[in-house]
Amino acid sequence: MSNPLLDFSAQIPFDRITPADVAPAVDQLLARADAALASVTAPDFPAQWGSIARVLDVATEELGRAWGAVSHLNSVADTPELRAAYNAALPRVTEFWTRLGADERLYAKYKAIDPATLNAEQRQARSNAMRNFVLSGAELQGAAKERFAAIQERQAELQQKFSENALDATDAYAYYASAEEIEGLPADVMQAARAAAEGEGKQGYKLTLKMPCYLPVMQFAKSNTLREKLYRAYVTRASDQAEGDAKRFDNSAVMTEILALRREEAQLLGYENFGQVSLVPKMAHTPEQVTHFLRDLAQRARPFAEKDVADLRAFAAEQLGLQDPQAWDWPYISEQLKEARYAFSEQELKQYFTAPKVLAGLFKIVETLFEVAIRRDQAPVWNEAVEFYRIERDGKLVGQFYLDQPARAGKRGGAWMDDARARWLRPDTGRLQTPVAYLVCNFAQGVDGKPPLLTHDDVITLFHEFGHGLHHMLTHVNERDVSGISGVEWDAVELPSQFMENFCWEWEVLKHLTAHVDSGAPLPRALYDKMIAAKNYQAGMQTLRQIEFALFDMLLHTEHEPQGDLLALLARVRAEVAVLKPPAFSRTAHTFSHIFAGGYAAGYYSYKWAEVLSADAYAAFEETTGADGVPSLETGRRYRQAILEAGGSRPAMESFKAFRGREPTLDALLRHQGMA
Repeated sequence: MSNPLLDFSAQIPFDRITPADVAPAVDQLLARADAALASVTAPDFPAQWGSIARVLDVATEELGRAWGAVSHLNSVADTPELRAAYNAALPRVTEFWTRLGADERLYAKYKAIDPATLNAEQRQARSNAMRNFVLSGAELQGAAKERFAAIQERQAELQQKFSENALDATDAYAYYASAEEIEGLPADVMQAARAAAEGEGKQGYKLTLKMPCYLPVMQFAKSNTLREKLYRAYVTRASDQAEGDAKRFDNSAVMTEILALRREEAQLLGYENFGQVSLVPKMAHTPEQVTHFLRDLAQRARPFAEKDVADLRAFAAEQLGLQDPQAWDWPYISEQLKEARYAFSEQELKQYFTAPKVLAGLFKIVETLFEVAIRRDQAPVWNEAVEFYRIERDGKLVGQFYLDQPARAGKRGGAWMDDARARWLRPDTGRLQTPVAYLVCNFAQGVDGKPPLLTHDDVITLFHEFGHGLHHMLTHVNERDVSGISGVEWDAVELPSQFMENFCWEWEVLKHLTAHVDSGAPLPRALYDKMIAAKNYQAGMQTLRQIEFALFDMLLHTEHEPQGDLLALLARVRAEVAVLKPPAFSRTAHTFSHIFAGGYAAGYYSYKWAEVLSADAYAAFEETTGADGVPSLETGRRYRQAILEAGGSRPAMESFKAFRGREPTLDALLRHQGMA
């Protein structure tokens, strides 16, 4: 027990873990897991759920928990030593999980388990496991099995190559602009561009295709010549249209081979196309269901998108003297119109959102709606800024969470929720293991002795991640693989997180979340009204843009022939749904990393799908809120029991219907986005 990664007795001893602990802990845990796998797959081992769980699940849970702690530290407290230890162990851990997923002896044991001996949670977990074995190639034999493994390996290489090309093409570009050319840029962007040029001993201002530079140029630079120059470079990255030497990063052949391998993988598994494979573990059942959903939403959003464009054209002609705007003009026109129409600054708003006040307000909502108590708690942490809390109901522990809010060196950007430990009625001890979550953000730190200030986007982020945390911690499910967020369909897992975001726009909520950093005064109603007025600015255009990506993705993985012209398909999708068409040289698909290098192949629609669920779920609260603006406790209880407590123990649609009494509709989403 001298190795802290092997201590599973209480909370993870983060104050004692060192990079030197990683390799010996992984050695020991992999050996245990391998021995457990050998034991349960022996011919004489009984095909019984509890027997397999007591041996294999206990060993793999401990491996997962220890490796999870190492991965977490790698994200929030990175050092050269820890990174080296993590990268050295990663291939071995990955190899074990891959081998476990395709083990036909283990698959045979699960098949042989009598479902009549299982409770409902165990039946759902077994059903998921059987499905995952099939999708991992466990049913394939001989040459087909070898080919399937080779396809996985080649796809991993190609996806990495796609990412590298996209990154290298972005990094390779620079333009050194004069002071006249960058007129209109925000002061901080100018300063950064000037410093970047000086750092290279060059004159002028270094402009790149990185988002913190590229986007402000498109939005604020008065020179349309400059905007055109950067736009052309940006939309031709990693393609045959790139200029000169940058053509070496062309992703065209990589994309074609990835699509061909996905089609072959699908056919080895007995499906016609990869779209069908992708949807097996999701809420949507068929590619046709997804395309119908996207087209229906596009049809409803179109009138609003067309009005957005008409407003932009009129403003461009009357106020900016632009009679025929081009692709590189639209972001600039949009920004000018937004400032003219709404006249408020994020900087002004931010003074009212102090981190302690926002957190106290968030806790108050959760405690009231979900009938729990949140208290400070004690546990070893990886940084002094990390707080640890416990959630109780009726005086009993329900779950715990680490909250790591501030940005700092050695911490990955962005925000996320991850599970440190799942709720599980342990088969080895018979005791209930309560869930623990990591909630991580990257907010600014306080200055001059004042509390940290959050932007409204930061507030939304905190509520979003806390929604994921509630899904993980408030579960009542005792079976590890379907408790909390485990086993929840990919296109439904964002429901509880997007649901919580809605509270950030409610006046009754914001009154209690805000206090001016100097005066302590709550958010003024006039400033709130401006914020609400700007909430749905260009919602129609933004919706069609997301649908364009999602429909292209699904058709690419169903109707499209891998060797065919995917640009022709993209043009066809744009002709159907887009209100603004890019120029012929645009090659945005060549950097569409979500589907070519991420987990979203034939799954990009998930963003919109989950938004429909969360908006409709929130509408139940709007329908039952009293005249005083206080949400109904009865509705909160029903939501908690039907959605949060059920976790992944049943299909997401069943949980949704248990809460709403019907299937979801688009109405609430359209209303929330001003498109009703």
